[in-house]
Amino acid sequence: MSRYQEIDLSRLKRYNAKDRLSKVHESAFAKSNAVKLSDFWVQTPDILKAKDFKELLQICLTAYEKGKPIIYGIGGHVIKCGLAPLLIEMMKLRLCQGIACNGSVVIHDYEIACFGQTSEDVSTALEDGSFGMAADTADGINGIINNAFKEETGMGEAVGKSLANAPNKDKSLLAMAYQYNVPLTVHVALGTDIIHQHPSADGAAIGATSLRDFRIFCHNLINLEGGGVFINFGSAVVIPEVFLKAVSVVRNLGYPLIDFTTAVFDMNYQYRPAVNISQRPVQSRGKGFYFTGHHEIMIPLFLLSLKELINEV
Repeated sequence: MSRYQEIDLSRLKRYNAKDRLSKVHESAFAKSNAVKLSDFWVQTPDILKAKDFKELLQICLTAYEKGKPIIYGIGGHVIKCGLAPLLIEMMKLRLCQGIACNGSVVIHDYEIACFGQTSEDVSTALEDGSFGMAADTADGINGIINNAFKEETGMGEAVGKSLANAPNKDKSLLAMAYQYNVPLTVHVALGTDIIHQHPSADGAAIGATSLRDFRIFCHNLINLEGGGVFINFGSAVVIPEVFLKAVSVVRNLGYPLIDFTTAVFDMNYQYRPAVNISQRPVQSRGKGFYFTGHHEIMIPLFLLSLKELINEV
């Protein structure tokens, strides 16, 4: 028994996310219909970031042709920007062999899958302490995690499997990853996600299922050797730190993990993604890129361009 007192969560005032005013609705999500982009890229200069962008596209094409994996890291804003359908399309086209995400991705993806909407007004809700108090979201996800702990499965796999029959499963990144057998791993920092605020949260279950996902992620990186690609979309802290440790684990176990490519797409230039993804892991053999710009523009531009490039092969 701890000598320190814990806060009592039994009197929390909670509500249901499906009845909450949300800022993001599934009807606004990106569409994966064909868009002709090759003419655009022909007109861009072979200078600075335009040249880098086209080079990264060609590297991904080569990885696809060689059967090397393209693995993505993502933050929650990617889901809030309605970009899950584009990543799902990458799975269908065998342009995605793994996804690593932070805990917020699970929350937004779960709400989209189950309720068709996500993203509360944090500033307003924080004033009266109602921020993050969605009972249906928290108890639903925590229940899945608690069962996964008992069944000794990873968090990403368990949540994806549980969303197989959700009303909007076709827009759920986790559900579709499970359907297409793409390893989606969840890397949680305890206390950072709204589901940790609720009595149903079990630290042992969250920790164990997320740690299992870390080991799955490490195993998934082995095949990056010799031409694979790791691309981080918008996670500024958790995924860059997880990726760096995973690279060290893989190399420590005797896999060289050299001659691969990394890239970061983020709205700002951030220290951890720059150093831990685009610099350190590829400093001896490999190459790293960094692109800044709004997710809702840059990520569709990249993924739809890559899709078009593959379809032309």
